Amino acid sequence: MGITQRARGVLRRREPAETVGTRNAVYGPALPEESTVHLVMDLGLRIGEVQMASGAGASDVTATIIGVVSAYGLPHCEVDVIYTSITVSCYRGTEEVPITSLRVVRNRSIDYTRLSDVEDLVRKITAGSISASEAYAELDKITSAPHPFPRWVATLAWAGMAASLSVLLGGGDPRLALVAAVATALVDRIGRMLNKRALPFFFQQAVGGVIATSIALACSELDLLASPALAVAASIIVLLSGMTVVGSMQDAITGYNVTAAGRIAELALMSAGLIAGVVLALYTGVEIFGAVNQGSDLREVGAAQIDSSQPLMIPIQVLAGASTSACFALASYAPPRPLIIAGLGGAVAAGVSGLLVSDLVGVHPVLAGAIATTVVGFAGGITTRHFGIPTLVIAVSGVAPLLPGLATYRGLYEIAVAGNPSGMSTLMVAAATGLALGAGVVLGEYLAQPVRTRLGRLERRIAGPRLSGPLRPTRRRLE
Repeated sequence: MGITQRARGVLRRREPAETVGTRNAVYGPALPEESTVHLVMDLGLRIGEVQMASGAGASDVTATIIGVVSAYGLPHCEVDVIYTSITVSCYRGTEEVPITSLRVVRNRSIDYTRLSDVEDLVRKITAGSISASEAYAELDKITSAPHPFPRWVATLAWAGMAASLSVLLGGGDPRLALVAAVATALVDRIGRMLNKRALPFFFQQAVGGVIATSIALACSELDLLASPALAVAASIIVLLSGMTVVGSMQDAITGYNVTAAGRIAELALMSAGLIAGVVLALYTGVEIFGAVNQGSDLREVGAAQIDSSQPLMIPIQVLAGASTSACFALASYAPPRPLIIAGLGGAVAAGVSGLLVSDLVGVHPVLAGAIATTVVGFAGGITTRHFGIPTLVIAVSGVAPLLPGLATYRGLYEIAVAGNPSGMSTLMVAAATGLALGAGVVLGEYLAQPVRTRLGRLERRIAGPRLSGPLRPTRRRLE
């Protein structure tokens, strides 16, 4: 105790004379009124909620909220994002308690029109061209507005996506595309009815797997379809496409482990529901029809991509990939310009992957998918700045054509019907492919950041100096 007191005395004697009179000073940021603080914090929370519901990464949500609250004079806010909630705490100095707000993310529905409108609003906020009350009113209009087109248009888009995937996977039979489209449309309509009755998504995925597999197997037994595996694989990819593969990998890589664990757990649960539905339908099909046709079909399918050794297959794959991504973006209510960019992203992903796995190059499909999505992430990270399109639209849409639906079906068939233990290794390859796709997109976006920064500096030099927005934060000492 005596040593501590002597040390304090020495430090007190060494204290500069000019600071003795400021020991009781209050330090902290200069903030607006408390009501404005609450308004700005709630504005940032609601913007972050829209992004989280659309599948954005926790790092992007955190950066957006900090940018919004800083633009309105709250320079010292801590943001904590987990999978189900967002918390913002505003530091108000040494004599005032912090203000903390929490918002729970309950509904997760992808609407890229809403996400694009929110991104435009964020750009207005950070540019200082809109007040906090005006931004709050505009955000309320965005979140309360209905979808830009009817639900049946989204159903047709999902059906078109399944038909495009059947071509991408190697099915040249028009009947295959028709069966895949009809099965997917039926799954979407029934899933919407079940969602209105608040059925958990696990069971919705199981019902979707049962419907898609049963229709394909029944058409095969009626000699209406020669390759039921391709139809089932197309429906599986559609059911997997809305999951947060990209967001979970981004959270894991950027250090948001809690959010990443939540996304991965949801991804695993939804996949388990889908697997349960497919396996149930396969068991039932074996009991009713027998396993001869399905087994021969499985052996005929072979690889998980079309035969790229033929010269005309690469252009067909590019067109099918573009159609797949464009249909996914349309089903997610994307506006026209992001719809076109998403289609280009899918064409790049399918073309690069098809070229790499072809006999000319011979790269492993997992590595080829990672390289293809890296190219998509890099191109998307650069073009989104120029076109004002959320990067998430291009990233998720570009991944859709490469999701391992056929490998998943093959693994399930080998385990559930053929009793082959090698089905586990096939499922592991499918899981590795999904993780590689998400990691490739994130890597591409990181590689695009320095290029995007340099382009921004070049644009500012060309445009000349601009006035800073109102309410820019300034740190000062409050006496």
